[in-house]
Amino acid sequence: MDRSTGFSLMQPAGADAEYRILPDNVMHDLGLDTFCAEISGDSKERRLITNVLSKLSPDPAVAVYRQQIFGDIFRLPELRKTMMELFDRIQFMRDFSTMHKTSDEELGLWHLFHRLDELDSYIRTVETMRDCLSDERICSEGLKSLRDYIDELYEDACFAEMKKDIAELKIKASDVKSVTLGINVNERFEAVSIGLVSVNRKPFKKSGIVSNFADAIASKDKINDTSDWDGDMHYQLIDKEKSANAGEFLEKLAGFSAVRNTPMVDGHIRSTLVKTPDGDGTGNSTFYLETIINKMLGSLVKKLRETLTKYANVAIVNVSGLVPEFIYYIRCAEFIGSLMEKGCVFCEAQPVAEGGASMEAKGFYNMKLAMTMEDVSDIVPNDLSFDQKRTVYILTGANRGGKTTITQAAGQLFVLAQGGLFVPAESFRYVPCDCIYTHFPADEDKTLDLGRLGEECVRFKDIFSKSTGRSIVLLNETFSTTSFEEGYYIARDSVKALLAKGVRTIYNTHMHKLGEDADELTRESSSAGAASLVMRTEEGKRSFKVALAQPEGSSYARDIAEKYGVTYDMLVSGNAQVMN
Repeated sequence: MDRSTGFSLMQPAGADAEYRILPDNVMHDLGLDTFCAEISGDSKERRLITNVLSKLSPDPAVAVYRQQIFGDIFRLPELRKTMMELFDRIQFMRDFSTMHKTSDEELGLWHLFHRLDELDSYIRTVETMRDCLSDERICSEGLKSLRDYIDELYEDACFAEMKKDIAELKIKASDVKSVTLGINVNERFEAVSIGLVSVNRKPFKKSGIVSNFADAIASKDKINDTSDWDGDMHYQLIDKEKSANAGEFLEKLAGFSAVRNTPMVDGHIRSTLVKTPDGDGTGNSTFYLETIINKMLGSLVKKLRETLTKYANVAIVNVSGLVPEFIYYIRCAEFIGSLMEKGCVFCEAQPVAEGGASMEAKGFYNMKLAMTMEDVSDIVPNDLSFDQKRTVYILTGANRGGKTTITQAAGQLFVLAQGGLFVPAESFRYVPCDCIYTHFPADEDKTLDLGRLGEECVRFKDIFSKSTGRSIVLLNETFSTTSFEEGYYIARDSVKALLAKGVRTIYNTHMHKLGEDADELTRESSSAGAASLVMRTEEGKRSFKVALAQPEGSSYARDIAEKYGVTYDMLVSGNAQVMN
């Protein structure tokens, strides 16, 4: 959420959604760290995408809100292109803008005038974004609300009027070639105050500054009674090579103020006190008059700077906070689009509040697997649903038969859907979860203190204590690091506890007896049910298809034994033939 505005592309306005952060290991266990790494080569963008996906809310309204925005951004590539160009412009202005830079010296009036181009860019950025979001094909509540929000900013800040003022100021500024200043002096000819007499379209021409000054002070007739300029004044730019004599003369008069003029086009108009040191240089000349001007016009300068900063804030600060959220949608849309071009199937998920099946997925598959396959037509899709009778699945099957792959895929569906993205499935209807917990085999260095079984028990207890009836728990070979008898005893009690809590669970294991106990575990539970799910084999070959059935460990082993001729009958028969 953009804290400066309260507006967000991640949740509806006024929503009081609660969020849980996925534990650190979950994105890795689900293979989604690979997904995030492939989406963007920029480390900041990867962290952004990971952070969004890792933050889950069980509120279906949040999922719907995000999903609609993603749908618009996915379907409108020209919108993505324009917004990315705007973001690059915004980032450039944020990095190089002088509007917010501070220094020990107050910025002068002319400096601020020359920031008008910068402000003009701010306004054009907001206008382009407003026009971009006015596309009639935009359907999402989020992008429509953003368009209204930017319209409101534009109107409240009177951007149209400011744009007109900027154009007029730029025209006037380009016409200015010189300024005439009136300087009040005391009896020692020291400048005591200064004022702006006129702004001129033409630069001053050179004339004899010393003779004019001498004439002016020698004749009372030429000393003006008022400060009004009668046009009979001359100007001399003191050239460096001719400044020595003039300097000596002026020092005797205790100082003299002169204006050095350069055309306005380069943005430099400096008011200087010429006090030439020994020699021919003006190296110690100060910007005395500029200081006087800024002090006299300080309130005007401050007001102008505050005005320009205000418009810069409206145009950039209020909008730039939404850039990361846009980046999330745009990068994900581009990547999922590339997978669809490759032949992968994606769909819009259908989040629901409660009732009926809490998950119904058809034709789903593991996206990490699809990302690594050259021919995605080899992907084997599966169907799976969670409901009151099947809250916990005990998944069994042969090694390398796809148990871990399908366990990951189920978790991916929830993370991607709740992130508002299209999901790898033909259809996906679900009740959003509040968090996902995974219990996959740990690295050996994490089990040194407690031992493997001890580490597994500690981790499972932590997962169980944090889970709720709206959580997803995915167990991969949990409690398999000890003997079958010990592992089975702990696993059976763990499944009973998960059933009592009503946690949606997939427990992939080699303990076939646990799968065979599914019906008994269901009878012992008062509120949820367990089911045996198997990875099917066909003629001893892995099919990578799941089915509701009793574990086929023994039948699978018989298929393998027959394939390689190691059943008792085949061995004995073969041996008898050899003996004969």
